[in-house]
Parts: sequence; structure tokens; C-alpha cells
Amino acid sequence: MFPDRGDPLRVLGVDPGLTRCGLGVVDGGIGRQVACVAVDVVRTPADDELSRRLLRISEAVEEWLDTYRPEAIAVERVFSQHNVRTAMGTAQAGGVVALGAARRGLPVVFHTPSEVKAAVTGSGRADKAQVTGMVTRLLKLEARPKPADAADALALAICHLWREPMRGRLAEAEARAADLARAHKAKLAAAAKARGGAGNTGSANVARTRRETRR
Repeated sequence: MFPDRGDPLRVLGVDPGLTRCGLGVVDGGIGRQVACVAVDVVRTPADDELSRRLLRISEAVEEWLDTYRPEAIAVERVFSQHNVRTAMGTAQAGGVVALGAARRGLPVVFHTPSEVKAAVTGSGRADKAQVTGMVTRLLKLEARPKPADAADALALAICHLWREPMRGRLAEAEARAADLARAHKAKLAAAAKARGGAGNTGSANVARTRRETRR
């Protein structure tokens, strides 16, 4: 899912939404090097039918996947909001993106807003202006990406590039620890079984010796 030796990786970050869906492609290099490849916002009319709006987003995402060929997709995870209708639309747009990635066998990771903010600014409570400012600085952009959905999409891609290797190494470490624990448990069980067998043999020998003495 992520190269281990600092190999370049291209990530498509998506800030899902029906009215505005931010798309940003970022290349990650050795260490924490990042470079912006493309950024844009897909807009759909608020008075259009839901199916047509989702189709528009789907077509745009498919075009970006074909054009930029990312190796991973980072999507913002939807949390409960005061406006249930907005939350539903955001989740539906995210589902369309995940479907397009699945058709190509691309990994999709959902990052929470606080994860993205913390990765980019160092604070999970940063506001949109701070996120946009740091994205502009990290990617060495000449102008601040607008609207905020565009900056958020780039921030998602950066977050994935910086956090996913750590997650991967942690998962590998946990898997190795689990394997070692199982192997150790098996050795203890085998040793206990061997001791039990030796104990039974010793008891049998003692009983046999006693019988022969009585004779």
C-alpha cells in the first residue's frame, strides 16, 4: 500500500461534497517532500437531481483517476453534523469516490478532519485558514488554493503521504508481536506436555520397581 524505501507515491486527496468536491493530487518523495500535481473543485448545481449530481462527481473522479493515475486515494471521513442533509450528501459523494477507486483496485483510506489538521499544521484544532496557509507553504504554491475545499483536498493527500507509512509500520510491528506471542505460547504448551509425559513415565517406573521388590 505504501513504499518502504522512500519511493515516490502519488495520492489523490478528495474533500467530498455535493455542491463542491475538492480534488488534489500530490506526489510524495523521500522523507517529507511533497509536490502539487493538480488541484480543482468539482461543482454541481444545488437544484439538480441527486443522481445527476453524483454522476457529475463520478465522471470527474474517473477522469482524474485516468489522467493522473494515483496509487492511493485519501478521502475525508464524514462525521455527524448539525445538518443531516449535508452530512448525507457528503457521505454519498465519498462513496462515489471509493467506488471509482475500487474499480481500479486502488486503496482508499478515510482520514478524520482532526488527523488531517494535525498532520499538516501540528494541531488537530486548526481552522481552515491555518490549513490553507500550511498547504500553500508546504507545497510551495504561488497562491493560496481556493476555495477551502481545494486546500482541504491537498491537505488530505499530504496527510496520507505522511501518516500512512507510520500506520503500515505499526501494523507490521503488531503482526510480528502477535506471531511471536503465538510461537511462545506454543513452546510453553509443548514443554508442559513433555514434562507431563516424563512425569507419567517416572511414576510408572516407580510402581514397577515396588511390585518387583514385593516379589
